[in-house]
Formats: sequence, structure tokens, C-alpha cells
Amino acid sequence: MKLQWHRIELPLKDPFTIARGTMHHQQCLIVTLSHADVTGYGEVTCNRYYGHTYESLEASLQRIEGLLADCDAVHPSDLFERCQVVIPDDTFALSAVDAAAYDLYGKLHGVRTTEALGLSEPAEICSSYTLGIDSIDQMVRKYRDQPDWPIYKIKLGTPHDLDIVRALRRETEAVIRVDANCAWTPEQTIANSEALAELGVEFIEQPLPAEAPRAAQLDVFEHSRLPIIADESCRTEEDVQKCHGLFHGINIKLCKCGGLTPGSRMLRQARQLGMKTMVGCMIESTVGISAAAQLLPLLDCADLDGATLLAEDAADGVRIENGRVIFSSVPGSGIELLARSPR
Repeated sequence: MKLQWHRIELPLKDPFTIARGTMHHQQCLIVTLSHADVTGYGEVTCNRYYGHTYESLEASLQRIEGLLADCDAVHPSDLFERCQVVIPDDTFALSAVDAAAYDLYGKLHGVRTTEALGLSEPAEICSSYTLGIDSIDQMVRKYRDQPDWPIYKIKLGTPHDLDIVRALRRETEAVIRVDANCAWTPEQTIANSEALAELGVEFIEQPLPAEAPRAAQLDVFEHSRLPIIADESCRTEEDVQKCHGLFHGINIKLCKCGGLTPGSRMLRQARQLGMKTMVGCMIESTVGISAAAQLLPLLDCADLDGATLLAEDAADGVRIENGRVIFSSVPGSGIELLARSPR
């Protein structure tokens, strides 16, 4: 198999702010894996928080380039295990290769990636639409630009978090979920959960820092009026068991866990433990969203709006239209690069 990649820079419709900073564009690598004139696609984003740059990601891909050149188109789960031995610490690069391998495998065998993962047809689960931190007026404006979604995820981590949610609740009766991105203390989380419950919020995602003491996490788990969902606290397969009893559910991202192969195992384990399951995304193109959407049969919740936040996309594939997840008829993950993808 032949591994290749190229850099792209994806412009956003609006600046996107969370508790850790603001983005105006997203830097990504589109990864391709080819065999017998058929090509599968994967994507990985650069990420300052986790220390991934174009250069570091490309260095990891170069380390497995020779290994892949000597491989036939084996099942992606087998390929993942071989690549993980070489770059065990770079889950971002692994995830892109794993996604490309599933897309390639599906196209070669005429099956959808969900089938290659041993999953049933996707259930009818809607994606949320994310409103990044801004002034209250601007967050209301962003909601009004996308008023027809059934679920909204509101990024928090400001001195006026409750005012933000109150203002948005006046605008809509849709489901609201909030994500503090590690910005709250245990005391803030418990107090905020009371007010947010009265506002009809469904759950709180990652209120405390991932490194918060276990006692603090347990305090929140036991006293919050709303369910607590792990994100930054659940990166690896080992983290699922650690989160059990401290969180009510997990939100995985392919780049953080290493791809569809480990991600599907994490979701199955969480379900066996009685935890809620969710897949999220970075701001990324339809290449990445199409891969993540293949896990829908294992999910209770989905946050797959990343490509809808872009001014320009790089591919066709799985579409998210007002929350509805619409699959392509193309085998694999359904990905087809656009002729003029951003560079």
C-alpha cells in the first residue's frame, strides 16, 4: 500500500472560541492510502493543546511509510496494530491512517465502513451544533444563523456562563448541552448544575481539568444535578475504566484515541459499563466527519458538526443537515475529495 499526505488549511465561517483560545482557520493533513488503483482517505488536524504540528505529524507518518509499503490491504484492525507498534504515542497520526485504511478496505470490498467494523446500520441519532464562546449578542446571532438544529452544544468557560445559557434558552426549546472544556472548579460545577438543570440543559461535558484530583471528580459526580460527560479525561482505552464511577458517559474523538479501531472498542466497553456514549470531532473537513460518523451504531449522542463550521470544505461524504446524519452511497466511509480542496 502507498501512504501519502498533503497539507490543507481550512478557513472558518466565524472565529471559534473555547475556554483555551480562538481559531480562525484549521490546519489539517489529508492522508491517502492506496492499493490496486483504489484510494482511501483520512484526516488529522494540527492541535496546539496536544502538541501536534504539521512537522510532528509528518514525522510520524514517515516512520510508518515503509511498513505500509510492504503490506497488502489487510483488515484495518490488523494494520492498526502494526502501525501502533511503530508510533505508539502519536494517536493523531494513527487515527488518520486508520480512517484511510477503513475507507480503502470498504471501497475494495464494496462495503460500508460500519460493516467492516462489525456494526449494524446506523440508528437515527442527530448531531448537535456547536456555539463557540463570544459575546452574548454574537452567540445569539450565531444561533439565529442556524435555528433549525434539534440539539445545540454551548461552549462555556466565561464569567457569564449562566447568562449565555439563559439568553439562548429564550431563543429555543431545542436540547441544550454545555461544554466547559476544563474551565470550572468543583464548586462552580455543582452550583452551575443547579441553575443549568432549571434551564433544561441535558448534560455538562468535561467541567474539570483532566488532571483534577479523583476526590474532586467524585464530588462532582455525586453532587451534580446533571450528568457529567468525560472528554479530555478519556483519551485512551485504559481511560474508559478510570472514568467509570466518575463520569456518566464518555465523548471520544478519533484523533485522541487513535482511530476507529480503538474508538469502537472504547465505545463498546463504555456501553458494557452502563455509560453513555458520544463521538465528537475537531473542526475538520468532511473527510474526518465521514470517518467518525461510522460509529453511530454505538452512540447515544453525536457531535459531528465540524465541517459545517467551515467556510470551505475539502470533500464530499457524510453530510450533516440541520442535525440529520446523511450517509453517502459510496462504499467505505463515502469520501470523495473535492477537485479544488483548500490548500
